[in-house]
Amino acid sequence: AELRDYTSLRVGGPAQKFIEVGTESQIIAAIEAAGDLPILIMGGGTNLLISDSGFAGVVIRITNHSLQAEIDACSGATLTIGAGEDWDLFVQTTINSGFAGLETLSGIPGTVGAAPIQNIGAYGHEVSEFITRVRTYDRQKKELKTFTNSECNFTYRNSIFKSEPGRYVVLDVAFQIRRGEMSDSITYVELAKKLGVEVGERVPVKKVRETVLELRAAKGMLLSPTDKDSWSAGSFFTNPIVSKAVADQLPADAPRWPTSDGQVKTSAAWLIERAGIKKGQSHGGAKVSTKHVLALTNSGSATATEITELAKIASAAVKAKFGIELQPEVNLIGITW
Repeated sequence: AELRDYTSLRVGGPAQKFIEVGTESQIIAAIEAAGDLPILIMGGGTNLLISDSGFAGVVIRITNHSLQAEIDACSGATLTIGAGEDWDLFVQTTINSGFAGLETLSGIPGTVGAAPIQNIGAYGHEVSEFITRVRTYDRQKKELKTFTNSECNFTYRNSIFKSEPGRYVVLDVAFQIRRGEMSDSITYVELAKKLGVEVGERVPVKKVRETVLELRAAKGMLLSPTDKDSWSAGSFFTNPIVSKAVADQLPADAPRWPTSDGQVKTSAAWLIERAGIKKGQSHGGAKVSTKHVLALTNSGSATATEITELAKIASAAVKAKFGIELQPEVNLIGITW
C-alpha cells in the first residue's frame, strides 16, 4: 500500500506490510503478529508526515464503526469510544444526541484514539478535560493497560503516549461529558467575537460547533478533497512555550498567554509571519496555505522531502529572527527534524 493514499498530506511511500483492523482483538492480533518488525499505528492519517521511502515495517490502520450504538447505549454521560472512530463524527454525534462539552473541538481531523496522544485542543479547551480513562495495549509487557486521566500525564499537545512513542496502542477512550444544550463559558476571544458575545457567556452548543467549523474553514484547517489548499496536517508546529525572559524580549504586539507554571505560550503563526514567511509561499510542490501560515500543504505534486524542507525554512527563519525553536506538532515518520 502506498501510504500517500491514507494521509491528509497525500505524501508517503510504500508500507512493507499494511493491515486494516476494526476490533480490539484484531488490533492486538496484528500487533503480536508483527513480531520484532517496527509498527506504525494509523488512524485518520491527518497528523502524519511519512517519508518518500515509506515505512519499513507493519502499518496497522485502525477503523471502527460502532459509534452511534455506543452513544445511544450511553448511561449517564460516560461514553467509551473505539480508537478508530472519526473524531469529528464523534463530536457531531454527541451534540446531536444532546451532549455538551466537545463543541469547541469540532472539525479537528483524525480519530478518537489519536486525540489523547496529542491532547488535541482548540478555542479554549483540550480533550484532556473530558477524558476519564484510556485503555491501551502495552507492547513492552504484552498486556492491556488502562490509564486514569492523571496517569496520562497530559500537558499542552502531549501525553505519556506521545512521550513513550510506540509503547502504548490506544484501544478505546472514555469521556465524561454532560447532557445539555448550552456550551461552557466561551473563553477564547476570537470565538466570542465571531459568535457576537462577550467572553464568559454561554451559547447553544450547535451554534458553537457551526462557528468553530467556519473559523477552521477560513484558516484552511478543514479537509476538503477538492481544495488542495486544505491538503495539510493542520497546524504543522505547536505554539512555543518560552520563559518569561524570552517572552519579554518579543515585540510588544506578540501574543502572550501565561501558563500555570510561570512560562508564556506565544503564537507560532505570529512568529512565522513576522519572520517573513508568506501565505502561499512555495517550495517545489509544497506550499504554505494561502489561508494560514501554520498549515503546510501539498499543492498536488509535493514530496515528503519538499514539505519537510519548507517546514525547516519556516523554522530557521523564526530561529534567526527571534531565537525560538519551533517544534513540529505533526508526527514525522522516517524524517529527521
